[in-house]
Amino acid sequence: MKLVFATNNQHKIKEVASLLPKEMKLISLKDIDCEDELPETGVRLEDNARQKARYIHDKFGMDCFADDTGLEIDALDGRPGVYSARYSGPACDPQQNIQKVLTEMLGQSNRNAKFRTVIALFIRNEEYLFEGSVSGTITEFPMGTEGFGYDPVFIPDGDTRTFAQMSLKEKNGYSHRSLAVKKLSEFLEQKEYEKSM
Repeated sequence: MKLVFATNNQHKIKEVASLLPKEMKLISLKDIDCEDELPETGVRLEDNARQKARYIHDKFGMDCFADDTGLEIDALDGRPGVYSARYSGPACDPQQNIQKVLTEMLGQSNRNAKFRTVIALFIRNEEYLFEGSVSGTITEFPMGTEGFGYDPVFIPDGDTRTFAQMSLKEKNGYSHRSLAVKKLSEFLEQKEYEKSM
């Protein structure tokens, strides 16, 4: 089975590819010569994931999926949320995003947060949604060099390290994205089983 992953984020592609069944071929936007800026104008993660997946499905006629991920911090009333990637501005600079969050969190005793990923799948002209979330806390300063995005400031519940202090394999044991991808993977395996009957 071939599936387009509607993202240009190589970190995401690496993470997701490591979680999908070996018989599934993941195709990137680069593989289909798509250099378009994908639409992300929704006010919810679900909206953005749908927009990106539908855009590729409609333009290229290929089965595909897209994700949108947000960091939701209790003390910031759920921000940055759907605006996580561009929280500090349109440049989508991860270091500036982290700095803005840490500045807004100065003096906050409640550092509880949640990472949430929503995946929208368009396959055989039908749409499906899958979600994964993980609770944790925001650190007072960045720690670790692995991962990407807000990984250096997020410690998942049940561990003492940030995502950026974990190997990819370790992070995939906890992460919001891996939980959503596992649901997607199980669904696709079931679809293939039904098709073969």
